[in-house]
Amino acid sequence: MADAVGQSIATRSSRSRQLLTTVVVTLSLILTTAATCEGEQEPPRRSVQELRELSTISNRAKLRIGINDAFPLMSYTERGVRKGFDVEVGRYIASSLGFEGEQRIEWVTLITEERITALRQGRVDIVIASFSITDERARDVSFAGPYLVTTPEVLIAAEYADQIQTIPDLRKEEIKVCAAGGSTTERLLTERAIPFEEAAGPPDCRDGILAGRYHAMVSDETILAGFKSQYPDQLQIVDMPFGVDESLGIGVPLEDEHLRNLVSYFLDKSYRQSQDGRTTAWETAYTNNLGPWLGPAEQPPPLDVPDLVDHDDKVAR
Repeated sequence: MADAVGQSIATRSSRSRQLLTTVVVTLSLILTTAATCEGEQEPPRRSVQELRELSTISNRAKLRIGINDAFPLMSYTERGVRKGFDVEVGRYIASSLGFEGEQRIEWVTLITEERITALRQGRVDIVIASFSITDERARDVSFAGPYLVTTPEVLIAAEYADQIQTIPDLRKEEIKVCAAGGSTTERLLTERAIPFEEAAGPPDCRDGILAGRYHAMVSDETILAGFKSQYPDQLQIVDMPFGVDESLGIGVPLEDEHLRNLVSYFLDKSYRQSQDGRTTAWETAYTNNLGPWLGPAEQPPPLDVPDLVDHDDKVAR
């Protein structure tokens, strides 16, 4: 009898240990699963204000925008007032970043070759100056955008309209072609075996054509349209099949990822508003400046856009 009782107690004890082990294992699995699920949850969205405080502009009284000052339709000064498509885009970005009004912007005039240097030396916070996005430049500066996609074209003196119509025409020994130093045009011409002379900037090429030193210049169509708007009877744009597009971006210092993300976010905000059928600052800037010369266009979707909580967007999309 005692043996039977002992066996019964031992059996119950064994079952209790098995049950306890099962419970412990189950609880461990539950806790592990919960921890794993918690770890897989998306981190909370960062806010525009948070990135602004982390960026290099957090303590700025003014936003320093590097810009050209000699590109009609794009960026120029008339009677002491900055005008042009790039200028209006710059004002939109400045306002979005918290620099509302002209008194909160410091315009820094740059020539084409100075754009990268000015960013790397910290002389400007951003650059909006017909700045084409390329892999080579992306090693030295960051880009937000594109905010406009264009093509390279050819500007000639109207008197040479019968002589310059094709790419082979540009290779003729008697034809002198001009290109701005530090521009993507230099590579474009070199790859197509088109001899050219380098000038300090597009305005120098234009002046050379008007003075008879050059027969043609190659540059972005937005720049050429501006020059033609100045001299409609003396200059002519020739559409040549170079077969490439130019994506214009906003340059940002390479080390300031937070500022790049902010600029990218606000370009995308404008793009999303346009897709909803709303009139945007971008559309107004284009219509007021480039539209009459280049025809209608839509804002392109910017790349690498962060998901942020905006000032007026407190609920997750």
